[in-house]
Amino acid sequence: MPEFSDDAATGYLLWRVTTKWRAAVDRAVASLGLTHAQYTLLASLYGLSRTGAEPSQRELADFAGLEPIFVSKLARALEQGGLLVRANHPADPRAVRLTLTGHGTAVAVRAIGVVHELLAELTAPIGGLAGPRNRDLIRTLRTLLRTPPSPGGTDENGSGTMTQPSAPVLTGQDVGEA
Repeated sequence: MPEFSDDAATGYLLWRVTTKWRAAVDRAVASLGLTHAQYTLLASLYGLSRTGAEPSQRELADFAGLEPIFVSKLARALEQGGLLVRANHPADPRAVRLTLTGHGTAVAVRAIGVVHELLAELTAPIGGLAGPRNRDLIRTLRTLLRTPPSPGGTDENGSGTMTQPSAPVLTGQDVGEA
């Protein structure tokens, strides 16, 4: 790794970590016919739909941290693959509502499991997903992103618990913050 002064190292290291993460997710979900970006959208839609939400493309873009035009392109590709349905939004005729198909739900669940295993593997050197160093990293990244703690997570003082659900649920937001 090239030598950088401390003030330049943060950006460089964040870039390297995110680049490696995207490539690792691309490899991990390729067998399911997905790219990292498609996974991000599919997992985000799955996470939202579990709460009963039927988001518009714009709402999903905001949730996943993706550009709306990119979400539109991804949604079209996922629709062509039979993973989701795009329909007119009942509350706004200009908006497009996204809904997972049964096949899309099954692929999302499998992909989330694969990515959760990858995340466990990649965080092993710092004590794993539930380790204190990973919790510190999550708090640091949330601070940099100006994102509040997630429900069930830890607050900035480290109190609270980080629960691991029996079926891991990662959203695009989680992926973007990892």
